[in-house]
Amino acid sequence: MGVELVTGDDPVLVTEAVAKLVKEALGDEDRSLALEQLDETSLRDPDGGWRLAPLVDAAQTQPFLTSRRVVVGRHLARFSRKGDCDDLVRLLETLPSTTHLVLVWERGVDPVMGGRLPAVPKALAAAVKATGGASLNVTPPRGKNEAHKWLRSQLQQSDLHFESAAVAAIGDLVGADHGNIVGLLRTLEGALGSGATVSADDVAVYGGDPGSVVPWELDDAIDRGDITEALKVLHRLLPSRHPLQLLAALAGRYQRMLRLDGAGAADERQAAEMLAMKGSTFPAKKILGQTRRLGSEKVARAIRLLADADLALRGTLDWPDELVLEVLVARLAALSAR
Repeated sequence: MGVELVTGDDPVLVTEAVAKLVKEALGDEDRSLALEQLDETSLRDPDGGWRLAPLVDAAQTQPFLTSRRVVVGRHLARFSRKGDCDDLVRLLETLPSTTHLVLVWERGVDPVMGGRLPAVPKALAAAVKATGGASLNVTPPRGKNEAHKWLRSQLQQSDLHFESAAVAAIGDLVGADHGNIVGLLRTLEGALGSGATVSADDVAVYGGDPGSVVPWELDDAIDRGDITEALKVLHRLLPSRHPLQLLAALAGRYQRMLRLDGAGAADERQAAEMLAMKGSTFPAKKILGQTRRLGSEKVARAIRLLADADLALRGTLDWPDELVLEVLVARLAALSAR
C-alpha cells in the first residue's frame, strides 16, 4: 500500500498531519477494523526499554474484513541509537502490499525526551525512499522569513481567505507557538464558515490573547493547587483553543520541569540557560520554583498524567475532549495542593 514518514517536534502539528494521512489512507474502510495505532506505551518492554516488535507484528498482520490495514507507529524517535531501527528497515523491505504504514518520528512523553529531536537514521530514511514512500517534515522553520512563508503556506491550505492585515495579526498571535495555527484555523472556520474572508478584527475576536498557548493564569492556578480556579480558567480557554494546543502547552511546561529536576540549577539565570529560554528570566524562575516544590516523584507523576491525557484525546477513552482536560487539570492542581 505504501509508507509515509512524518517528522516534527511540535505535537499539535504532528498529530494534525498524522490524522490527515490516516484519513486519506483509510478511505471508506471501517476505522475500527482497518486502523491500528501504536505509541511508546505499546512499544515498552517489560524491562523498561523499548522494542519495535509490536509495530513490526502489526504491520505484517493481514487485513480482517477489510481490503487493507493502516498501521501507525508513534514516538519512534525513541529508537535513535545506531542499530535501533534495523528491524524497521528490514520490515520495509518485505512490507505486505495490504499494509499502509505511517511512521512518526517524534519525541516520546513517558518519560519526556528532552533536548532537540534526534535526526532520522539514514538507513531508515533511505529505506522509506526505496519503497517509494513519502517523507513529510512538519517542523516549522526558525528563521523569521522562512517562518513567515511557512505561516502563509498553512493559511493557503485553509478554505478561508485572509486579508493582509489578518495575516499579520495571525503572525503576531501565533508567535513561536506554531501549533496555535491548528486550533485558530478551526475556530475561524467554525465561526465564519467555509470560504469566508478573514479580517484583522476577526482574528482579534476569535483568536484569543496573543502569547503562550496557555495563559499564566492557568499555570498559576495549577501551581497554587487551586482546582476550582484552574477549571474556571480552563473553561475560559476552551472555546478558542484546540484541546491539543492546551495539552501541548501544559506538557511543554512539565517537560521543562523534568529537565530542571536534579540538574543543579542554582538560580533562575542558570535555569533559563539550561532551558534555552531567552529574554526575561522570570518564566524560568517560576518553573524552577515549581520544580523544587513538587519534587522528582510528583514531576514524574505529572508526566504520566499528561501521557494518559494525550492517549485519551486520541481516542483510547470514550470521553469528550473537555472532560479529558478537566480531569487532567484537576489532577495536576491536586499534585501541587498536597
